[in-house]
Amino acid sequence: MTTYAQVPTVLAEPVTHHVETSRFSLKTVLGSTFKNTAVLVVFFGLWQILPKMGVINATFVPPFSRVVAAWWGLLRNGELLSAVGASLERSMTGFGLALIIFIPLGLLIGWYRKLGVFLNPLLELCRNTAALALIPVFILTLGIGQVSKISVILYACAWPVLLNTISGVRSVDPLLVKSARSMGLRPLRLFQKVFLPAALPTIFTGIRLAGATSILVLLAAELQGATNGLGFLINVSETNFQIPQMYAGILTISIIGLSFNMILVRLERHFSKWRGSTNS
Repeated sequence: MTTYAQVPTVLAEPVTHHVETSRFSLKTVLGSTFKNTAVLVVFFGLWQILPKMGVINATFVPPFSRVVAAWWGLLRNGELLSAVGASLERSMTGFGLALIIFIPLGLLIGWYRKLGVFLNPLLELCRNTAALALIPVFILTLGIGQVSKISVILYACAWPVLLNTISGVRSVDPLLVKSARSMGLRPLRLFQKVFLPAALPTIFTGIRLAGATSILVLLAAELQGATNGLGFLINVSETNFQIPQMYAGILTISIIGLSFNMILVRLERHFSKWRGSTNS
């Protein structure tokens, strides 16, 4: 028989466990953040010190402080913002079109296996053809303007999105599907309530890969025939031997790629909250 004196002890245990778990999580996050920050500090510190010491040729790898000064100069005169705006317009347009077109197509191919079998030879041929190898083809057929660059980015982003979407739909647990069908779910509801939520993490993996690809391919596309953008800025700086400006452009692309990936990770966590609640 439980006495009243025992009740506070029983109720206090979960609270104590929750507090300890929160402290452990906070400690883990702070420790991870410190390690990541320390690595970056060491990297940029070596970038600053080694050229000044003559270990690295400062003509080709200038100290980090000179790169920062060049970056600030480009920002103040508006050249950097103009280049970033032009590049983001191309990258986000191609990336967005890839999501709009190839997520539904991937869901359709994953859902209808016969369609996947029929299209598989064509998909295998296209996905093994590098987007960079097709840049001359896009330029010849679509010109050197915006359309060709957006098309290259769209093509490059298509395959991570499409293939991961197909894989996500096809890798749904068969026992989960059987259980849902035994409860009387119709095909459309089965797709909405079982297949789509279960495939979402794999789909987001493809979206994150496509996000990184959109930045990388953008740079290559802008190196040929562009009159603005970060790729153009880097190419012109290298041609005119303005090395600090060249590194400033490269550093800007890295920051954009990192920021874009962080946004996609947050979106993935937001749309996958149900998984955490299910596991708990």
